Amino acid sequence: MSGLRIGITIGLHQPNETLWNNGIKQNAAFLADALRHCPNVTSVTLVNTTAVPITPALPWDQTRFPTLTFDAAKDALDVLIELGGQINAEQTDYLKQRGVRIVSYCCGFEYIHAMESVLFRKPAWGGNLFVNQRYDDIWMIPQVDHISRSYFEVLRRQTARVVPFIWSPMFLDERVRSLPGGGIYQPHGGAKRLSVMEPNINVVKFCFYPTLIAELVYRQRADSVALLQVTNAESIARESKEFIALMNQLDIVRNQKAVFLGRHETPVFLAENTDIVISHQLENPLNYFYLEVCWQGYPLVHNAYLCADLGYYYRDNDVEEGARRTIEAMDRHDAHTSWYREKQRTEIARYLPDNRQLVATYAALLDDLIARAPR
Repeated sequence: MSGLRIGITIGLHQPNETLWNNGIKQNAAFLADALRHCPNVTSVTLVNTTAVPITPALPWDQTRFPTLTFDAAKDALDVLIELGGQINAEQTDYLKQRGVRIVSYCCGFEYIHAMESVLFRKPAWGGNLFVNQRYDDIWMIPQVDHISRSYFEVLRRQTARVVPFIWSPMFLDERVRSLPGGGIYQPHGGAKRLSVMEPNINVVKFCFYPTLIAELVYRQRADSVALLQVTNAESIARESKEFIALMNQLDIVRNQKAVFLGRHETPVFLAENTDIVISHQLENPLNYFYLEVCWQGYPLVHNAYLCADLGYYYRDNDVEEGARRTIEAMDRHDAHTSWYREKQRTEIARYLPDNRQLVATYAALLDDLIARAPR
C-alpha cells in the first residue's frame, strides 16, 4: 500500500489571518510537520472548511504547507483530521462513501466553552449545533483529557485516546528574527518588570492569581519590582466594577506599580517589556505560551503540572509558593541565563515535530486507524 494522503482542517476567517490570535492554525501546521515525518504518510494538506479564499496572503509557506479548499482536496484524501474547521453532515457522507477515515483532533477545552455558553448566555453555535457521530477515532492532546474526555466520548459516541502534544519554534523564530538579539532573554539589572499575559477570556487562564503572586512579591520586596504589567486586561480594568474593586485592594495597584494593558504579541512584548512572566491555569497544564516563553529563555513562574520541569514551577493554586519562585527568579536567573535557555530547549525537544518517539506514536496511530474497519 502506498503512503497515506492526509488532510488537516483549518477554518480561515480572513485571507491574511495572523498566526498569533490563537494557537489553532499553528497547531494544524505543527501536526502537519509531524505527520510528514511518518514513514506511512505520502502527503499532508491543510484543508480550509470556510468560504474564505486561499491566497498568497496566508501567513505560512504554501509550498511547505499546501492549502486547499475542501472541494479541491476531498477526492485526494485517505484520512481527514478535523482540527481547526468542522465538516458538515453532507461532507462527512461524501468522504465516508469514498472510504476516507475521519479523525476528530481535540485541542480545545470544549466542555468549559460549552458550560460557559450555557451558564453565561454566550452564543456558541448560532442555534445550529452539529455533533458529528461518524468519526473513526478521537485524538485529544493530554491537557484536555481530564476535563473534556467524557464530553467528547458521550456526544460523539466514540472512544477518545490521548496523543502527543506537538510544538515547534518555526513561527516564533520567524517572528523574532528582526528583534534585537533574536528576542531572547537579556539580563536586566535592578528592579524587575513582571508580566502577566493570560487571555482573560474564560476561567481557564485568568490574570487574578498571577496578580496575587505579584502582590505577595511586592509586599516582601517592593524595591525589587519595577512594574507589574497585565496584558489582555484593559477592558476589564475599565468596565468590570468587580475587577476594579478587587484590584484596588492590592498595594501594588494602590501604589501605581501596576498597569492593565490591551493585547500584545507574545514574542515582541517579551523582548521589549519583560523580565519575568507569572502565569496560572485551571485545566490547561500545557500550552504554547509556556513553551514560547521558555524557549526564549525568559523565567516563567507557572503551575502547569504537565511541564513542571520547565521554568519555575509552583503547585496548584499556591500563590505563596509562586511568590517564592518569583523571588528566586529575581535573585538567581541572571546568573545562568545561557544554561537555563539551553536546558529549556532540551526539555522542550520532546514536543518537536521531528522527535523520534512522537513521530513513531503518530505513525502507529495511523496504522491502527487504517487497520480497523471504517465506521
